[in-house]
Amino acid sequence: MALLAGCTDGSEVERAAGSGPAAAKRPPARPAQPWDTRPASIASVGDSITRGFDACSVLSDCPEVSWSTGQEVNSLARRLLPLTDPADGRARSWNYARTGAVVADLPGQMRQAIARKPELVTVLIGANDACRDSVEEMTPVEDFRSDFAASLSSLRKALPKTQVYVASIPDLKRLWSEGRKDPLRKHIWKLGICPSMLKDADATDPDAVERRRRVEVRVDEYNRTLKEVCTADRLCRYDGAVHEYRFSEDELSKWDWFHPSKEGQRVLADLAYREITRKEPAT
Repeated sequence: MALLAGCTDGSEVERAAGSGPAAAKRPPARPAQPWDTRPASIASVGDSITRGFDACSVLSDCPEVSWSTGQEVNSLARRLLPLTDPADGRARSWNYARTGAVVADLPGQMRQAIARKPELVTVLIGANDACRDSVEEMTPVEDFRSDFAASLSSLRKALPKTQVYVASIPDLKRLWSEGRKDPLRKHIWKLGICPSMLKDADATDPDAVERRRRVEVRVDEYNRTLKEVCTADRLCRYDGAVHEYRFSEDELSKWDWFHPSKEGQRVLADLAYREITRKEPAT
């Protein structure tokens, strides 16, 4: 065996070491696409939070104060885009989020976003998948993963250099925990706002406790799914800060005590801007 090894002409060693004629023909590896902290166009997808629902008036969208693309708050679009005038800013940002949307609606929204060829896509989705009439109706985690992954995959195939910012789902249980202290909030929640978590806000019987626990667990599972799928893509950043943020009274809509107010939209913009403008993602 030693004699055979000693008789080699060296080509196998060269190939194994990455040198020689075979290696010379191999094209050089492409450098990783760097993260651009100043994207020049933004498309947003998601649900009522990104549409600014109940931020300006009762039971209506107010996209002009959207944390992502709004022009009447210090949104991402106002901060990031090279504006010369407001009209130019609107031409460089598009809001395809829809009130009531669940993750199953995301692939369709993403197709709309792809058509604009944005340099950045923002995603905030999942609250409606957990906020159902009952815990049994919540979107299964497997379906949530499938729809989100398909959306990101379609974007990446069409626009390999487009960046993605994925916000975590807000903490619904903390919203209940703080809001249950206020009789007005509890009264408004009875109108059917996120019933899986917020109905019977004063109930502390075992069934109610278990119901809220299951919603909390499901939101955690959704967020973990968003993070896992996003971080597998080199140009996607997941931001857990939204889930961790404690929204104050002034940062919630006075009409439903669930959606962000104008102040709350500014908070979301602050959190997103901080993550998007980092040279490296937060650990």
